[in-house]
Amino acid sequence: MFENLSEKLERSFKLLKGQGKITEINIAETLKEVRRALLNADVNYKTAKTFTETVKEKAMGQNVLNAVQPGQMMVKIVHDELALLMGGDSVDINIKGSPAVILMAGLQGSGKTTHTGKLANFLKTKKGKNPLLVAGDVYRPAAINQLQVLGEQIGVKVYTEEGNNDPVKLAKDGVAFAKANGHDLVIVDTAGRLAVDEQMMEEISSIKKAINPEEILFVVDSMTGQDAVNTAKEFNDRLNFDGVILTKLDGDTRGGAALSIRSVVDKPIKFVGMGEKMEALDVFHPSRMADRILGMGDIVSLVERAQEQFDADEARKLQKKIAKNQFSFNDFLNQIQQIKKMGNLKDLAGMIPGMGKALKGMDFDDDAFKGIEAIIYSMTPTEREDPKILNGSRRKRIADGSGTNIQEVNRLIKQFDDTRKVMKMMTQGKNMGRMMQNMPFGKR
Repeated sequence: MFENLSEKLERSFKLLKGQGKITEINIAETLKEVRRALLNADVNYKTAKTFTETVKEKAMGQNVLNAVQPGQMMVKIVHDELALLMGGDSVDINIKGSPAVILMAGLQGSGKTTHTGKLANFLKTKKGKNPLLVAGDVYRPAAINQLQVLGEQIGVKVYTEEGNNDPVKLAKDGVAFAKANGHDLVIVDTAGRLAVDEQMMEEISSIKKAINPEEILFVVDSMTGQDAVNTAKEFNDRLNFDGVILTKLDGDTRGGAALSIRSVVDKPIKFVGMGEKMEALDVFHPSRMADRILGMGDIVSLVERAQEQFDADEARKLQKKIAKNQFSFNDFLNQIQQIKKMGNLKDLAGMIPGMGKALKGMDFDDDAFKGIEAIIYSMTPTEREDPKILNGSRRKRIADGSGTNIQEVNRLIKQFDDTRKVMKMMTQGKNMGRMMQNMPFGKR
């Protein structure tokens, strides 16, 4: 995500390295490179031009002229302007109402139905809502089936009407069903097309008029760059939607849609989809995204994800087991599951400052722990709790059962044993003890 843009911006800042101050002469080449980087990322031309003009105006201020390190000052100015370009602050979703009604819009293939499910899961787990999904795409049977599968996966009811090909009536009936059955939130999925057409616009406008939603969200594929922005503009002219869900931001995207959409449509990006899992939906924070674009990572989001998986009671138990050298493969397996729930590994690593550049070209996938899990699952319950009994014959059996070889099993057991020793030493150390006392699970 944004790798090429990040590289080109970094290169442009190097032009100011060693300069005593920012002047109109030495800033010209830098801004030229910044504009070129934005255009290469498929940012709208007018947006890129206005952006660099604003940066120049702020960079030529008196405070910057006297700066000791103008390259660093330029990074800060570009960072702040990138955040403003993407909206400045995160914008919350409006879910007031009884029930609150959300209307989903977008082209076919943008990920609209998938993100209808993701949004329901997000509002259920993070906001404590009891959502109802309405399968309003009556033209594509696969969309109804897909929504039903997603609903079952996240434990959310899906409203359908067999034989009803009137999406307006279906949406109204779905809202009525929600009121009668105690649902405080309704999310209506709608039909998409391969391109914007009058029939689709008329239909979704009629649905909007019939159910009067509190929130209309436009789902757009970030991989389509400026096409995404143009499509958003056409939908907004007809629907006056409230916000955008930008999908596939974890893919090979140049970032133009994320950087342009707010300035062109004047509507906030509220959520971003970054992965295939139903948990892979994040609130969009412009400043944090600017951090990532400039290679500064996103520690705040990383900590937030970790805290979501944090269990104080489990942490206390784990601390005691480590101190007694009782940390087992079952505990290790549990920690792996916690990490996997946090999201895509490459995405997580990219949140650590400097790691994005270091990991360039490396392939991370969700099966990175597959071999380790296979080895542990091939152990008996006794072996997982007491690795000391893992003799040669047991290790051979585990290798055969996990589809690995004896060397991989030996390597994992050695790494596990070394890790357990280090963890015990750390818990016995004074510094670690003091650190544990300051953590939520360490306070008494």
